[in-house]
Amino acid sequence: MTERSRDANGDRVTDGAGIGHRSGPRECSEANRWRNWAGTRSCRPRHFYRPTTTDEIRHLVDRYAGERTIRVAGSGHSFSALVPTDDVLVSLDRFTGVTAVDYERRRATVRAGTTLGELAATLDVHGLAMTNLGDVDRQTVAGALATGTHGTGIDLGILSTQIVALELVTADGERRTLAVEDGDPFRAAQVSLGALGIITAVTLDLDPAYRLCERTWTAPLESVLDELESLREAHRHLEFFWFPHTGRVLVKTLDKTDEPLTNPLVPTAFGERAENVVWEAVCRLSSRFPRSSPGLARFTATTFSESETVGQSHEVFTTRRDVRFDESEYAVPARDGPAVVRALRDQVLASHPSIVFPIEFRYVAGDEIPLSPAYGRETAFVAVHAYHRKPARAYFEACESVFDAYDGRPHWGKRHSIAPDRLRARYPEWDTFEAIRRRFDPDGIFLNASLRDLFEPT
Repeated sequence: MTERSRDANGDRVTDGAGIGHRSGPRECSEANRWRNWAGTRSCRPRHFYRPTTTDEIRHLVDRYAGERTIRVAGSGHSFSALVPTDDVLVSLDRFTGVTAVDYERRRATVRAGTTLGELAATLDVHGLAMTNLGDVDRQTVAGALATGTHGTGIDLGILSTQIVALELVTADGERRTLAVEDGDPFRAAQVSLGALGIITAVTLDLDPAYRLCERTWTAPLESVLDELESLREAHRHLEFFWFPHTGRVLVKTLDKTDEPLTNPLVPTAFGERAENVVWEAVCRLSSRFPRSSPGLARFTATTFSESETVGQSHEVFTTRRDVRFDESEYAVPARDGPAVVRALRDQVLASHPSIVFPIEFRYVAGDEIPLSPAYGRETAFVAVHAYHRKPARAYFEACESVFDAYDGRPHWGKRHSIAPDRLRARYPEWDTFEAIRRRFDPDGIFLNASLRDLFEPT
């Protein structure tokens, strides 16, 4: 293995063993208030830590084991109740950087607090790239993997399928390494919800750096639903955005290419900022004047046109998201994807005219990760959104009734209200995960209130 002790900025990094070792981790002095990105989840933990070394992480687990609940916050880009705790909250935003690169096997090891964007930029310098990414890269590596975050591609799995090894600190304060050959414990750790311990580092299988050609166009919803099978087989990545109260969708495909990079007249970053400013204005108008929402949705749908661009994969995958929203997303069997979208149109949208955010549709491959929403089946992910200032509980619940009818499994990082017993029943290997969780954390120190309802119902 060829080691590269450089962080995302190219600076030298060390493990830091011994830094803070004698006194243990230092509690942060800043106000103990945590909010997620959308502002829809918050908590006031009694203790808040930002460790910089694995030793510090081990010390804080030793310190609070058996006394407090310990949860880890990533970048706050989740909408579910996985993070909030009144006890001990840990941020790994100071525990970052790529610590090793294996060029021969095309693998890299990265610290848990590194964001996907930082990781992708560093890998590109080394001529490597993630096999797949989602369209938001602000999440931390550990947070994205622990919640089953995904990209799109019927032949490509969720991001956790790229893991070949990981390190975590378990409830006994020990540093433990799990790899593919460890079988069920490794599979459980691939999507763990933070319930097995504090993940400190992840080793990923990678591809040589590559370019993607992105093509977008608008089309009638019905024609796209009718052609989904052929579209998904023709492209490496396929997704579409359906604008409510319209019959139009924005289709996006991504395919590997050797074509030269596109040199846009308007820099991409500037264009994305402008789009976000306009979209924020649309959402605010919709919130203040709800009856204008269908018209605003139709207006927004007319602003998109056919386009084509070529860029490095990590730059094409991601999109700048500045307009805050709340989100629910469910994984349904791929064959039922079109039926789910039609049911949302026919059963939900007509009675919720104030919704302007588009509905997003993506495919992923099935896998064998016990708590993966794509476990055991080719999967369609369908995501519904609402502007964060707009009351949308009734809308999300109506959408969930559709997802539930099609054996839907919620994305762990997104809003959902499915009852714990029904949720557990959706996972054939739930007991496999639960047995390993109890072995790693017998006293449940990594379970907050939401996870206790799921794993230790009274």
